[in-house]
Amino acid sequence: MKKSSLVIIFTLLAFILKAQNITGKVTSNNAPLPYVNVYLEHTTKGNATNESGNYSIKNVSEGTYTIVASFTGYKSVKKQISINNQNDITVNFELEETDNLNEIVVTGTLKPVSRLESPIPVEVYSTSFLKQNPTPNIFEALQNVNGVRPQLNCNVCNTGDIHINGLEGPYTLVLIDGMPIVSGLSTVYGLSGIPNALIEQIEVVKGPASSLYGSEAVGGLINIRTKDFYRAPIFSADAFVTSWGETNIDLGAKANVGKSASVLFGLNYFNYSNPIDNNNDNFTDVTLQDRISVFQKWNFKRKSGKLFSIAGRYFYEDRWGGEMQWNSSYRSGNEVYGESIYTSRYELIGNYQLPIPENVSFQFSYSDHDQNSVYGDTPYLAKQRIGFGQLLWDKSLTNHDLLFGIAARYNFYNDNTPATTNADEVTIPSIFIQDEIKLDEKQNLLLGARYDYDKRHGSIFTPRMAYRFKPSKNDIIRLNAGTGFRVVNLFTEEHAALTGARDVVIEEALKPEQSYNITLNYLKSLKTNTGESFTFDASVWYTHFTNAIIPDYDTNPNQIIYSNLDGYSTSKGTSINIDAVLNANLRTSIGATYQDVSKTENDVKTQQILTEKFNGVWSVSYKNYPTHLTLDYTGSIYGPMRLPLLGDLDPRSEYSPTWSIQNIQLTYNGFTNFEIYGGIKNLLNWTPNKGNPFIIARPEDPFDENVQFDNQGNVVATNDNPYALTFDPSYVYAPNQGRRLFFGMRYSLN
Repeated sequence: MKKSSLVIIFTLLAFILKAQNITGKVTSNNAPLPYVNVYLEHTTKGNATNESGNYSIKNVSEGTYTIVASFTGYKSVKKQISINNQNDITVNFELEETDNLNEIVVTGTLKPVSRLESPIPVEVYSTSFLKQNPTPNIFEALQNVNGVRPQLNCNVCNTGDIHINGLEGPYTLVLIDGMPIVSGLSTVYGLSGIPNALIEQIEVVKGPASSLYGSEAVGGLINIRTKDFYRAPIFSADAFVTSWGETNIDLGAKANVGKSASVLFGLNYFNYSNPIDNNNDNFTDVTLQDRISVFQKWNFKRKSGKLFSIAGRYFYEDRWGGEMQWNSSYRSGNEVYGESIYTSRYELIGNYQLPIPENVSFQFSYSDHDQNSVYGDTPYLAKQRIGFGQLLWDKSLTNHDLLFGIAARYNFYNDNTPATTNADEVTIPSIFIQDEIKLDEKQNLLLGARYDYDKRHGSIFTPRMAYRFKPSKNDIIRLNAGTGFRVVNLFTEEHAALTGARDVVIEEALKPEQSYNITLNYLKSLKTNTGESFTFDASVWYTHFTNAIIPDYDTNPNQIIYSNLDGYSTSKGTSINIDAVLNANLRTSIGATYQDVSKTENDVKTQQILTEKFNGVWSVSYKNYPTHLTLDYTGSIYGPMRLPLLGDLDPRSEYSPTWSIQNIQLTYNGFTNFEIYGGIKNLLNWTPNKGNPFIIARPEDPFDENVQFDNQGNVVATNDNPYALTFDPSYVYAPNQGRRLFFGMRYSLN
C-alpha cells in the first residue's frame, strides 16, 4: 500500500514539475492593456490580463504551442513558443489598434471572413459599444446604430420592433450565432433578455439577404454573436439601477466539464415595478416588467478538431401596462383597462461539423413560444414552434469559394383569433448555392441563388449578386443587388391589430411580399502621420416592392385595413458613418441617414407612416488613464414622421417634431476586477407628449362605453367626445420615459 502511494505521489510530482507557467504583459503604445484574451491555440488553456496588463497561464505541459493575444479593437498577435521542464517562460505582447475592418464577421456570407474582405457590407458593434450606454436589452441598445431604429408600437404594453433603413420590424431578421431564432411572435416580446454578458459582437447587414436566410430577411439582418470559451471571463457580473426603480442584473460564467467539454452560462434578470404617470393620463408611462432569461452554451472538444457546439435559452416575462389602478384581478375584465402578457419561451441552437474530410456542417435551431396575453377584455392566446435545420458544404477551389446548402424550416402557429380557425403548420424546404469568385487581386464577385417551396404560395426564387473592388488597401467599393421575399404572419407581427378599438379588416388573401434591392457602398480607412485613424463608410440604396402588406390607417379611422399592394412601394436613401480614433484617450463616431419610404397606388404617393425622413447617431468616449475615468456621451436624433391619427377632428399633430435622446456616463475602473459607472439617460428629458394635448386617445374611456357611432360605423362627435375619437394607444413614436439617473457596478474574474 505504501509503495503504491509513493508511486502516485512521485507521478503527480513529475507531472507538476513538467507543467510550467507562462506569464507576461500586454501593452499598446507602451501603456498596459487590461482585459486582453491570451490563450494557447487549440487548447482550453487561457486567461485575460488584469488592470496592469499582466496575465498568467498556469500548469502548461511540455510541447510546442501557438499563443494568441486578442482584444476587440486591436490586431491579434500570435507567437510560437516551446515549453520544457526547466523554467517558466515570459511572453510579452504589444498590440496595435485596428480600425475594426479586420474583425471576423459571418453574417454576410454564412462563413467567417474579415470585415475588410467581405463582399457584403457588415457593420460590427462590440461589447464596448454596449457599455457606452448600458441598457437592459438589445432592443434599446440598437438606438445608437445608424439607420437602425427601435420602434415602440404601443403606449400601453410597449411592444416594439426594429426598423432598418425605414422598413418595418417584420422585415428585419434577428439571428443568434447565425441561427434565425428570433422571428414571428418573438419579434414582439422576445428581443429582451439576451444576456449582454455573453455577447461578443453584433453584426448588422442592411439590405435583403433572402438568398441565404429565406423569408424575413428583406430589410436586413442583425446577428448577435455570443462569446467563445476563450474570450469569456471565468465569472462576470454587471448590475445597475435607475431612479425610476428599474433593476437589471447580468451574470456570466464559464467552466470546463471533464476533459472534452466546456460551458458558458449567462443569466439576465430585469424588474420594473414602479408605476409612473408623468403625462397625467392615468395610464402607465412605461410597462411594468418582471423578466428572467437563462442561457447556456456548450462546446465539445473532438479528436478531429471539428466543431460541435450547442446552446439553449429559456425566457420568461410577466409584463403589464394600463390604468394606474389596474392589478391582476382585473385581467380580462372590462372594469379597469390593462394589457397583460405572460411570455414563456425556450430556444435551442447548435452547430456540428461532420466527421468527414470535407468541410460540411449541420446547423439547427428550435424555438417554442407560448404567449398568454389579454388586451383589455380581449384575450390573445398564441403558440408558435419553429424548427430549422441546414446542411452546409464549404468548398474552396482555385479562384472559387463555394457554399452549398440544403435547409428546411418548420413552422407551427395557432391562436384563439377568428383569423386562425385551424393551426397554421407548414414545412418549407430550400436549396441554395453561393460562389465567391476571385477575379484578380483587387476584384471579387459573389453570385448566389436560393429556391424555396412553400405549399401555400408555390416556388420562390431569390438570386443575389455582390461585387467588391479594392482599388487600394485603404479603399473598398461594394455593389450589392438581390431580391427579397417574405410570407406575412399578420397577428404575430402587427400588434396594432390586437390593441385599441380599431377593427381589423383583411380584404383579400395576403400574398408573399417581394422586393428588389440595389446598394452601393464605399469604405475608406485613413491614418494620419500623427497617429489619428478615420474610417468612412457611406451607402446609397434603393428597394422596390412589387407587393407589400402595409397597414392602412387612413381610409377609415376606425379600421386597420390589410390588403395586397395595388401599385408599388419604395425605400431609398443614403447613409454615412465616420469613426475616428484621435488618440489613445479619445474615440468618436457619428452617423447620419436620409431616407424616403413611400407607397404609390393609383398614381398617388403616400409617405409610410411612422418612418422618419432622417436620423443620426453619435458617440464620444474619452479615457483619462491617470484617474481611471472614462466619459461616454451618446445620442440619437430623428426627423419628423407621419403618425396615425383617428380622423380629421383629431387634435394631435399629424407629424412628430424632430427629437433627440441623449445620454452621458462616467466610468471608474481603478479597482482590481471592479468598475463602477453612472450617469443620466435622456438628458434632454424628451417625451412625446410635449406639444400634444394627449398621446393615448380617450384614456378616460378605454372600453368605448360612451362613444356613439352612426349607421355606417363612423364615430359621431358629441359633447363628451368632441373630436370623434375611440380609445387608441398606437400614436407612439418615442419612449415615454423621461430623464433618469442610473448607477451600476461590473465585476470580472479572468
